[in-house]
Amino acid sequence: MKNILLPTDFSDNSWNAIRYAVQFLKNDQCTFYLFNAYTPVIYDLSYALNYRSEQFGLRDPIRKASREKLNELSAQIIEKFGTNPNHQFKIIARFETLIVGIKELIEERHIDLVFMGTKGATGAKKIFFGSNTVQVVGEIQCPVLAIPSNFDYVAPQEILFPTDLKIDYDYSQLEILKKIVQLHHSKINVLHVSTGHDLSTSQTVNKDKLTKLLKKLNYEFQEFEDMEIPHAIDKFQNKQPVDLLVMINNRQTFFENLIFKDTIDQIGFYLTIPFLVIPLKKYKTKLP
Repeated sequence: MKNILLPTDFSDNSWNAIRYAVQFLKNDQCTFYLFNAYTPVIYDLSYALNYRSEQFGLRDPIRKASREKLNELSAQIIEKFGTNPNHQFKIIARFETLIVGIKELIEERHIDLVFMGTKGATGAKKIFFGSNTVQVVGEIQCPVLAIPSNFDYVAPQEILFPTDLKIDYDYSQLEILKKIVQLHHSKINVLHVSTGHDLSTSQTVNKDKLTKLLKKLNYEFQEFEDMEIPHAIDKFQNKQPVDLLVMINNRQTFFENLIFKDTIDQIGFYLTIPFLVIPLKKYKTKLP
């Protein structure tokens, strides 16, 4: 992978995602963009969306503070992990909203992958995704790897890839998954939950396409009887520990019902392992 975006608000969650990213890609040549989006509190959101800080004179002190923190963060990474000749770090501080800033940088810097930290338990509720991560996943056309708070890095040896086989798979969707498998010598467990009926013609065609796309990789199809997808994921994890969950963001199928819920009571489980979300549509950047 070439260009990696690491949004940060300097929280523990974002630092944990950065730590994961550096270790996840330690053997791959890439440029990490440490990005902080800042918005002065005296301006409302609509104003911030339409004007850059240069236009109304508050750029210098706020931008300077952001850049200083980003430089400190870059130094912290080197102190923690040492100098890796495969890695280059660049800092970007912008007066911008997070979503707009990420969209701009994906386009400008040809980003291949975005790492996001996610929040864990909040009071009596367990949040599946933080609100920022939900927005990013829902609005950008770039793979996003969400890292749970306090998750200690584990190389992704076992990957779980749930699918309803209702996606017309192509190379661009699975390109990043194949790259991860090659980097970490991983195994892909393709999980399909049966509805009690035979596969439709389109599902059969899609399964054949998926098989062809994965043919040179270590993978295995797993079939479970009719149940909710979260329950199937939990059941599989009880049988076989999983290091990475991967799904394609097909908002027309089960993904929407799974990802855009708020509490454990609604979805039956919450994020405990890294979760790679791949956009359904083709994204512009290409991996080597």
